[in-house]
Amino acid sequence: MSISLSQDHINFLNERLKELSTEELIKWAYYTFPSLYQTTAFGLTGLVTIDIISKLNLNVELIFLDTLYHFPQTYELVEKIKQKYNSKIHVYKPKGVNNENEFVEKYGDQLWESNDSYYDYLVKVEPSQRAYKELNVNVVLTGRRKSQGGARNNLSIIEVEETSGIIKINPLYNWDFDQVKSYVDKFQVPYNDLLNLGYKSVGDWHSTVPVAEDEDERSGRWKGKIKTECGIHQTEKFKEYLNV
Repeated sequence: MSISLSQDHINFLNERLKELSTEELIKWAYYTFPSLYQTTAFGLTGLVTIDIISKLNLNVELIFLDTLYHFPQTYELVEKIKQKYNSKIHVYKPKGVNNENEFVEKYGDQLWESNDSYYDYLVKVEPSQRAYKELNVNVVLTGRRKSQGGARNNLSIIEVEETSGIIKINPLYNWDFDQVKSYVDKFQVPYNDLLNLGYKSVGDWHSTVPVAEDEDERSGRWKGKIKTECGIHQTEKFKEYLNV
């Protein structure tokens, strides 16, 4: 079953949904759309969403894209989330490989330096598209927020991915970092230990660094590059690979 929303309908919903609390927005999404999942790399915002879903007693399964280059602390956090919330997590890796050594053997070492676009496609875009198809996903909850800066400054509550037609809902779109961290602390939500070392946003170990107090929280991702997204939310840029 696929779902199609016109741009006028999306605009209407985006205006009306602003009136809802985050909890109400998540409940609305859950009871409105069939085949709803949450995509997460277990960043702070996604963790808050997981906790809220648990408190609402909703059954939303998770999709985690294992790039094979996550920090050890990220993999440790995945296990903590499984234990605390009994979450069902669908793990998707780059196609045809199971670990970093196999990836290097097939695609070469440091592909993120020699061809970062192709790297992003292999570790994020293709696995996400494969997950959507295999799980029959219609709608996903994401952890994006406007306050994260970069391409997210003008984020809406609801968007539609051009290449797949997947509806993306950003339930914490209007929260800032302090609100997210306060929630995590108040409700003792497990989080990535790297946060305590200045990593406000955590991606692959080879392209993530701590951030300064006056920097955007995602400024530690792809430091020194004109890039703010890995491509999972900008799949239209990968049509040359998707159409192969």
